[in-house]
Amino acid sequence: MKGILPVPRPICWPPKLVDNELGIATLSLGNWREHKLTSRLEAAARAGFRWIDLFDECWAAYLEENGLDGEKLWDPTPENLRVAHKLGDLVKALGMRISCTQPLRKIEGIKDPVERRATLDLVAKRFPFMRAFDTDLVFMCASIRTDGGVTSDLKTVAQDLAEMGDLAAAFAQADGGKMLKIGYEGLSWATRNTWSASWEAVRAANRPNVGLVVDAFNVLAVEWADPYNSALHGRIYSTLQESIALLCLSLASLVASVPGDRIFFFQVGDAELVDPRSFQGPAEPETPALLPWSRGHRLYPLETAKGAYMPVELVAAAVLATGYKGPLSLEVFNTSLNLPGDNVPTDHARRGISGLRKVQDLVKLVPAFWDASQEVPVEDLVRLYQTNRQQRSSNL
Repeated sequence: MKGILPVPRPICWPPKLVDNELGIATLSLGNWREHKLTSRLEAAARAGFRWIDLFDECWAAYLEENGLDGEKLWDPTPENLRVAHKLGDLVKALGMRISCTQPLRKIEGIKDPVERRATLDLVAKRFPFMRAFDTDLVFMCASIRTDGGVTSDLKTVAQDLAEMGDLAAAFAQADGGKMLKIGYEGLSWATRNTWSASWEAVRAANRPNVGLVVDAFNVLAVEWADPYNSALHGRIYSTLQESIALLCLSLASLVASVPGDRIFFFQVGDAELVDPRSFQGPAEPETPALLPWSRGHRLYPLETAKGAYMPVELVAAAVLATGYKGPLSLEVFNTSLNLPGDNVPTDHARRGISGLRKVQDLVKLVPAFWDASQEVPVEDLVRLYQTNRQQRSSNL
């Protein structure tokens, strides 16, 4: 970056209209083993979604549907790229766009220079497909590797992100197309598991095409939730007041430090309040404790009747207050998505769009808790949280 450093400028609040378009991940419409990608895309379009977050597993399965090898999903052969164009055209014909491809996993912090080079080259193999899909964002998750072959050192991670940004920029310059971007997300069970740790690495990378991905579930899974809490309220802290106060302090820092145009993607997801006495935790000791909950018990926003209890509207309000203009997208994993049946994509698309519309309505009711001049009492935020869930329960 050159010239004057970007300064976050929170937008006027509350917004009169939350007009961010709505998106959904392909794996949040049904499992790829049970449901063809085309039927899931059609269900999303009928429900009113405008953006599709394309998962690697779904792209691999689509290649196989077209008689190609799903194991070689990023080999830029003429046949693979032809099918990629076919998929991009299908999504457009349904009135939608592909927002990103994901997930890039276990990329940054690799110590061995040969392994590091080979891994970064795998990232670059995606770039021709981004053109075929007509999308510009490569979605990357913070590494969950804990072996001695990786480091979470800030300088190393930032250098890796910067090099990926440079590779993407060089590709765009060479083909004359739109700038390709790298989005970096902190998974709740990764070493960099908070929005602030992810933003620290993005900021240090210092590349305009490297930005932050914020996922409400992953923010709240670290800063709000404890599904194993024996008190059965599913939170880290014992009282709602303390839980909301500490969460909002973190989110106020996000609004104060991250410019909206450096948030490249925002995902919204809620989760089920489970009973730790019967909830099955990880079977293997090396499996992250949050993983079974994340993979099997996420919900669409504010599905209170199904046990949703996360304050997703507070995260969404903070992200929108930065001036973020991109999609509000759903990334939800639940065992219900693995069921067979033609109704599964349709039902989940309907539930998903309903949840996002609730978020669009509720964020306008959230006071600007990030604005120190307004001195919003924590009690007001607690009442808002409780009221939102009581009303939603009675309406379902």
